[in-house]
Amino acid sequence: MTEPHRKVHEWQTGRMAELTWEPDDEDLEFMRVYGPWQPLTPVQVKELMDGFPAPWWLVGGTAIEAFTGVRRFHEDVDLVIFYDDVQRLRVHIGDRYHLWSNDGGTFRLIEDRHPEPLAPLSQIWFREHAQAPWVIDCPLNPSVDGRWQSKRDPEHVADLADVTWVAQDGVRYQNPEIVLHYKAAAARVKDEIDLASTWPLLGDPQKDWLRGALRKTYPDHPWNARLADA
Repeated sequence: MTEPHRKVHEWQTGRMAELTWEPDDEDLEFMRVYGPWQPLTPVQVKELMDGFPAPWWLVGGTAIEAFTGVRRFHEDVDLVIFYDDVQRLRVHIGDRYHLWSNDGGTFRLIEDRHPEPLAPLSQIWFREHAQAPWVIDCPLNPSVDGRWQSKRDPEHVADLADVTWVAQDGVRYQNPEIVLHYKAAAARVKDEIDLASTWPLLGDPQKDWLRGALRKTYPDHPWNARLADA
């Protein structure tokens, strides 16, 4: 057992039950309505985005796996860009994929007639054509004077380099404590798994930041009591 896996295993067995996650009935119904996913790997995303003239980074469970080395099933891959860079994305992707704006389940093709997303903080989904699976989920991120701004806490504005890191694969990922802050909003089974995988590997400053961020944005969240004792 590697050192990260040993630490994760010790915390999981000491603090919470072992959890596994795979698509449930709700996930399967979602795919029946909107279509299946076959996400690109981080390396494939890097190849696709090579030459993109603006910042991009990966978030979500993929970012957690890159930090922890603990693998689990991922139903999608989350590529993030700033909202201001959507038109640059259109030029970069060209005709390789269709880009669909997704605002809470309302979809519209991004094209010359409708070049803008449905909303500034919506998502853009990638697929080759109508019969093809979705390959990338691109949540759009706000910015303030070119700096990163948290969707969970608009007062949190920082240089992108301070809230992301670059792994050995050359891919930039969101810092794990920030990923967990985002995941706390839903606290699904997969989010509980990612918390268990990540918490033992965080440094004290990261743990302190996450505790403070959760207390500020989700004062009644069940993670607060758990992490206070961890």
